[in-house]
Amino acid sequence: MAVKFLGQFLMERGVITPQQLLAATEAQRASNPLLGELAVRQGLLTEAQARRINDRQRADDRRFGDIALELGLLEPAQVEVLLAAQKAGRKLFGQVLVEQGVVDAATLESELAVHRADQDAANHALAVGVADHALADFANGAIALCGRLFPRMLDSQCQPAGLLGPGQLAAYPHVAHVRIDGEQPLFIGMACDLSTMRAMVCAFLKIGPERCDDALALDGLGEVVNVLMGYVVRNVLPDDVQYRAFPPDLATPAAQLVADRDRSLALQMNSQIGPFVLLIGD
Repeated sequence: MAVKFLGQFLMERGVITPQQLLAATEAQRASNPLLGELAVRQGLLTEAQARRINDRQRADDRRFGDIALELGLLEPAQVEVLLAAQKAGRKLFGQVLVEQGVVDAATLESELAVHRADQDAANHALAVGVADHALADFANGAIALCGRLFPRMLDSQCQPAGLLGPGQLAAYPHVAHVRIDGEQPLFIGMACDLSTMRAMVCAFLKIGPERCDDALALDGLGEVVNVLMGYVVRNVLPDDVQYRAFPPDLATPAAQLVADRDRSLALQMNSQIGPFVLLIGD
């Protein structure tokens, strides 16, 4: 059993079609713009100023509004207005489906109950599987970072979906990982299929798919992992330890990285861009 977004869950149960999933996802995204988009839309920031703040977020795991205040680009009252507007316009995925006439309220409520039960069981199994592992703290920190960074960097929600063994990784042939050397050597990596890798890198680099060939996509995946490792070093690992990072490795297969299950974990992750595997180990 794996944790799934509501849309994926409903599509697999035949409640909605892939086309309805896409339409509802786009409508939900439009109802919940990033704070920078909202600030530009309301004339409080220029696009260049919003990009400047977003760039800072890549190096500093902090909220958009806090960085804007520090840079003197927004006033506290303006940040409060933006947050209130963002919250007021936000719609849940199920609410969008009802508004679009895809499902009725009674059907949605029934499906939500089943989805919640499945989510609870899957989350419990994942928590138990990670809890006793030697890298549990590292794993939970990396999962939390993905949950925060994906909306900022890739305009996509992200959540853990389960644990995988080395024999289950053939569907994720494109791999990048970054290793750090220090008091506790560690690595973090990502594995995915080609379509997810290309979509992820296009979102990260803010380019169209026609500009992203396979070589650029793999290099871009390495840069995404590099950014993630930078956040891990700053926000998850002890502050009083020095680490030396190596360049991204794009050649080692995922199954090889996590062959020793006592010293590594392969965490299946769902995102709105596509599924991938978060690889961690020492």
